[in-house]
Amino acid sequence: MIMEKTEGYPSNSYPFPTKRYCQTLQLKNDPEMIAEYVRRHSESEAWPEIRQGIREVGILEMEIYIKDNLLFMIVETPMDFDWKSAMKRLNTLPRQAEWEAYMALLQGADPNASSDEKWQLMDRMFYLYK
Repeated sequence: MIMEKTEGYPSNSYPFPTKRYCQTLQLKNDPEMIAEYVRRHSESEAWPEIRQGIREVGILEMEIYIKDNLLFMIVETPMDFDWKSAMKRLNTLPRQAEWEAYMALLQGADPNASSDEKWQLMDRMFYLYK
């Protein structure tokens, strides 16, 4: 289901507390490469092993948003999730290194970097307090 950005995007809720991680990454500034990156992440093209691995390390939800060649990722996890150990484990899962190499051709980052090295964690600088 494709939604218009002005409609917002639904989010899941869980019967337990969760936390978010936000990351950013730049793609190469080439419209054809950007279109290819989007295609490779489509439901029909994304590799099942990669989706399975993301869940296997404890990630509940992952969303990637795009504006021009800038990507913004939101990762939602249980409160007891440990980022460093999960990313270390993710890097060892089947086809992960192959996927990273496949995506690196389109990304504006070191092609030999792991996902955790390419995607930069962001600081939250504002929160709409109650």
